[in-house]
Amino acid sequence: MAKTKQYSITLDNKPGAVAGIVKTLGDAKVNVLALLAWAEGPTGTLQLITEEPRRAKKALDDARVSYREQTTEQIELANTPGALAKTLDRLAKKGVNLSHIYATATKGGKKAVVVYAVATEAAKAATA
Repeated sequence: MAKTKQYSITLDNKPGAVAGIVKTLGDAKVNVLALLAWAEGPTGTLQLITEEPRRAKKALDDARVSYREQTTEQIELANTPGALAKTLDRLAKKGVNLSHIYATATKGGKKAVVVYAVATEAAKAATA
């Protein structure tokens, strides 16, 4: 497991909102590794992980983009049936309460990547 920084940004729910943020990062030579976004009424939320969190933070600050920074865990799993279930079962047995999770793999790829955040009260159990 590797700890990483995730940035959560509240956006207007309109065409180009996500594109504007990723353009800001791209212009600063920041590579986006993971992205999750959804809309709820007039606003939406963008969560992203970058290859260079310090550079991402500077680019967002320079562009005056408001964000929330959160520590997340990133793990690689075998891209096989049941691998995710085994990992989540191990976390549950440790008492880890996830606040959110997302995962991806390419069809036919050997590895899957899982990103999750631990609810504050269970953070100590995750590192035990």
